[in-house]
Amino acid sequence: MAAPLYGQAGNAEASDPKFDTLQSPVVGGNTERKSWKPKDWLEAEVKFKVEMPKTYRQSFVDSVTVKWYVAVKPEGSRDVYILEKEVEHVNVPVGEDVYSSVYLSPSAIKRISGSDRASKGVIEAIGGEVIVNGTTRESNKKRYFAYGEKVGWWTKTKASRLDRVPLLNKNETPFKFLWWDRYAEIKPERR
Repeated sequence: MAAPLYGQAGNAEASDPKFDTLQSPVVGGNTERKSWKPKDWLEAEVKFKVEMPKTYRQSFVDSVTVKWYVAVKPEGSRDVYILEKEVEHVNVPVGEDVYSSVYLSPSAIKRISGSDRASKGVIEAIGGEVIVNGTTRESNKKRYFAYGEKVGWWTKTKASRLDRVPLLNKNETPFKFLWWDRYAEIKPERR
C-alpha cells in the first residue's frame, strides 16, 4: 500500500461570505444568579469545499488555512481600517461543505461603532483566501471570497491595519461549542 500523500496541494472552492449579528449565548448552570443582558457579536462565515487530485487517497487533508480580511470604518473616522486573521483548520474532510468563521466581540464593536448594538454598517468589506496544505494553485481562483468589494481588494487598499481590535476565531468566543459539526476543526494552540 502506498504511503498517504500528506501535504499535497488541492483546490478549495469558497462561497461568498455571509455575516450577521448574534447575541452572546445563554447557557444553563446557575446563570439565574447573575443579572445581565446578552450583547451583540458580529460573525462572518464562509463555506468551502476541498477537492484533491484522484491520486490522493485520504478522505481528509491535514491543514486548511483561511485568511480573513475585514474592512471597518470606526465612528467619527474618515479612514477605513483592515482587520486580519488567519484560522488554521485541521482534519478537514475532502469533498464536503464545511465552514470557517471570524467574530467581532461586543467590546470590539463598541470600539469601532461607539454603540453596544452590532450593526452590519460597521463592516465595509470582507474577503479572504482558502489555502490547502499550505500551498495554492494559481489556477484555483475559486479559493478567494469577497463581500462588499471585488476579490483581492485587501491587496489593493491603502487602508491601515488595525491590530488593537482583534478578529477572533470561533474557539476564542462563547460560540466555541455551538454548531460543532458545521465548522472545520480549528488547530489547537500549543502552550
